[in-house]
Amino acid sequence: MQRLLVTGGAGFIGSNFVHYVLENTEDHVTVLDKLTYAGHVESLSGLPESRFRFVQGDICDAALVDGLVAGSDVVVHYAAESHNDNSLHDPRPFLDTNIIGTYTLIEAARKHQKRFHHISTDEVYGDLELDDPERFTENTPYNPSSPYSSTKAGSDLLVRAWVRSFGLQATISNCSNNYGPYQHVEKFIPRQITNVIDGIRPKLYGKGENVRDWIHANDHSSAVLAIIAKGRIGETYLIGADGEKNNKDVVELILKHMGQSPDAYDHVVDRPGHDLRYAIDSSKLRKELGWEPRFSNFDAGIEDTISWYRDHEDWWRPQKAATEAKYQEQGQ
Repeated sequence: MQRLLVTGGAGFIGSNFVHYVLENTEDHVTVLDKLTYAGHVESLSGLPESRFRFVQGDICDAALVDGLVAGSDVVVHYAAESHNDNSLHDPRPFLDTNIIGTYTLIEAARKHQKRFHHISTDEVYGDLELDDPERFTENTPYNPSSPYSSTKAGSDLLVRAWVRSFGLQATISNCSNNYGPYQHVEKFIPRQITNVIDGIRPKLYGKGENVRDWIHANDHSSAVLAIIAKGRIGETYLIGADGEKNNKDVVELILKHMGQSPDAYDHVVDRPGHDLRYAIDSSKLRKELGWEPRFSNFDAGIEDTISWYRDHEDWWRPQKAATEAKYQEQGQ
């Protein structure tokens, strides 16, 4: 039994991890979350009070962070500003949270000699050509293309430097695109699902040829637990489930499962600097730690995700109008 401090645990991937930990281990979890627009305390409802605590606060608050880290065994750092479009319109919050916030956490972990796991993204590697057979590995050079991915790359490098310079007991994981419950409706898959529920045609950037490597949030969670338990200190592990799909195919799959014509969507202006393709080689994680994804059927995973959003309209409805109004202003 361990005491986990999970930053950003009211966000999409973080909340899924908290649910997974409490359902599959005997660990205790404290969540630290600022509750920005992307964090929802409702995503943590129904958790056992004897093993779960929620603290609203900022990871840049050094005094608050110091006390929480001191009382934990492991820090799992999910908190991040993570939306590419938002980073293009206002980069500053990404610097504050992703760089200064990470620095604040690793300094506390160093001071109190705590195990630290840093959650990152495959977007730090830039992108691959659509017809390139290669995939990202732990040795792929960093080549970020947005304020979001560049600040995540910077946070990765901070963790690596603290391991080498100060002996921080840390690991890093870079994961491909997640999907599943509790994802904000500004993101690609839930935006399309909730648009169809509302009778709005889905929106597709450009030609829809951009490829993402999709993984269910529960598989991400199980991989993180495996790295915390068995990962080698100082190492980076890539997490992926061989789920490459282009955006056009994803939209058409969603429409099919929701009883719509597969061409019932609209093309909108493409995102500036839109990365072409992400693809993860997770063989190191699988060979070293024996991890395997459980949700290998993307078609079934999408069907389950659609069902979740149909059944939890009370969770996403308050976010929807403001999100679509913002996209409309941007012509997207």
